[in-house]
Amino acid sequence: MDWSPILISMKTASATIVITFFLGLWAAKLVVAAKSQRVKMVVDGILTLPMVLPPTVAGFFLLMLFGVKRPLGQLFLEVFGIKIVFSWAATVIAAVVISFPLMYRAARGAFEQVDETLIYAARTLGFSEWKIFWKVMLPVAMPGVLSGAILAFARGLGEFGATAMLAGNIAGKTQTLPLAIYSEVAAGKMSEAYKYVLIIVVISFLVVVLMNVLSAKETRAGGQKKSRKRREGL
Repeated sequence: MDWSPILISMKTASATIVITFFLGLWAAKLVVAAKSQRVKMVVDGILTLPMVLPPTVAGFFLLMLFGVKRPLGQLFLEVFGIKIVFSWAATVIAAVVISFPLMYRAARGAFEQVDETLIYAARTLGFSEWKIFWKVMLPVAMPGVLSGAILAFARGLGEFGATAMLAGNIAGKTQTLPLAIYSEVAAGKMSEAYKYVLIIVVISFLVVVLMNVLSAKETRAGGQKKSRKRREGL
């Protein structure tokens, strides 16, 4: 069995989770802090668009951006000497674009659930908005943020359409697990396809278990906060 699709997928998903984690936090913070509801709705729609678009459509737009004869593609090639299309970087870009909305939505939802009295208290103590974010909002919202990061990892691991459009299906270079499964089935090598399917199912199952553990912790923490508030009210 060729192990390169597994290594490429894990490497791509790992890079995806790092990039989407920080991009998702930044975008969620900006949207939550926005004053205008209309601005929030428009920005939220733009940021979550890849989640509802077919992956091949997202891949088409990426190809129009990063193609060798396209603006960004030419920039990377002429300035940095990097050809994006049909490279490992292309698998990461495709996975990040498709996975980002999951991280962003989870982080935004978690930030919106933070008790505003904690933020007001931090401001009265003289905390800057940046310090409030890192010292107050993020620690409280961390279970939801981690859930989003795990979902982004799983989505990056299973990305197919956008990756095929931008990175192609090059064995040992851009062939991820989903692409390897497709190739093996197309070639009639069902036994090899079964092995890859089993691996991705096991990884996905572990992701679901981890999500359930985090969700249970968040639920217990929420219950403890409510109990504490009721005791204080009495």
